[in-house]
Parts: sequence; C-alpha cells; structure tokens
Amino acid sequence: MILRASALLFDNDGVLVDSHAAVDVAWGILGEEFGLEGFSISNHYGTRAQDLILELVGEARFEAANNRINELEQSSADKTHALPGAVELLHSLPAGIWTICTSANSNLGRARIKAAGLPLPEQFVSGDDVANGKPAPDPYLLGAKKLGFDAGDCIVFEDADAGVKAALAAGAAFVVGVSKRALETDADIVVEDLAGISFDGKQLVIPEHKIIRR
Repeated sequence: MILRASALLFDNDGVLVDSHAAVDVAWGILGEEFGLEGFSISNHYGTRAQDLILELVGEARFEAANNRINELEQSSADKTHALPGAVELLHSLPAGIWTICTSANSNLGRARIKAAGLPLPEQFVSGDDVANGKPAPDPYLLGAKKLGFDAGDCIVFEDADAGVKAALAAGAAFVVGVSKRALETDADIVVEDLAGISFDGKQLVIPEHKIIRR
C-alpha cells in the first residue's frame, strides 16, 4: 500500500516502544496504595496520567497520586524496549518530517525513547506541552505545527483508542493503527508493526503482508 503525505506523527508507547508491562505494574501499585479496587490501566492506554489521576482520586488526593505515579513510571522507564521496525524506520527518516506525540510527561517520554535506542526529534511533543491530552486533538495539532505542516498533511501512527480519536479529531490525512490492540479503534487501517515500512517525504510504503485490517 502506498499513501501520500508530507510528514509522519508517531505515538510512542505501543507504537514505537513496548512499555505496557512496566506501566501495568506501576498503575497496579498505585491502585493498591490509593484504594482503586478493580481499576485496570489497560482500559485507558493513551490517556495522560494527570487526566486519569484527577478522574480517579479527585482534587484532594491529586497531587499525592500524580507525584506517585510519576515516580513509579519513571523508575521503570529503563525497562522499555523498541518494537519491531521502530529503530530502522526512525533512523531512516530525515529530520523535520516526523515527530513523536506522546501522552507521557516530558521526562518519562524522553527516558523511554532513550532506553529503546530511538532518536529523539527536536519537535518532540509530550503531555506537558498541551492544554488537553488525547483524545483531544491538541497533541497532533501541535506536532504538525512544530513540523510546519497542517495535520491534514500528516499520517498518524497510533495503537490506542484515545490516540486514534485525537488523530481523527485533528484531521490527520490517514491514521495507521499499530498492533492487534488497534483493531478495536477507528484507525483507517491496522498493521502488525512498523517493520518494512518506509517513507521518503512524499510516499509512505506499507508492505501488504503487514496489514491486518483495511
């Protein structure tokens, strides 16, 4: 499959890097400490921690819980590793035509990218950089703006429902879902992973055998 675009916008966790095991452990500990019985972070992948914390514990306990989850997630950032195809694809891309738009805070997002051996783009967007996190369009609108493009010129790679909704709301030209998790989203297509995908600044080429849903 060949898609035309001027730039690429990537979610990080679940698209470029695998951090979900560490995330599950961190939020499990938080749930035990703050009495969040029955809570599972797997139902909220892609959402900013600060937004979820406020919803879960309220304003009175927000600061304590937010500081604690930041501590827990930061301490496990070194356990992050790159997903198939991520290192090869990002290192093949010229600067200025791609960036990462993550819901993680700046320190955590950068630590995970570094641990996975991925390049950090100058135009990096974290959850700290926007007024509203995913599923609001803000992260992808800002990512496109930093690259000097409209969101409609960009292809977004996402795995989580909140992120796909953000990309669609931003008016992205095309949304590529990554991994089986994305089968439950409204992504335009879903691919197994990023292995074999290439981009020359005009055309994104996706191997047919990597597409698991059209």
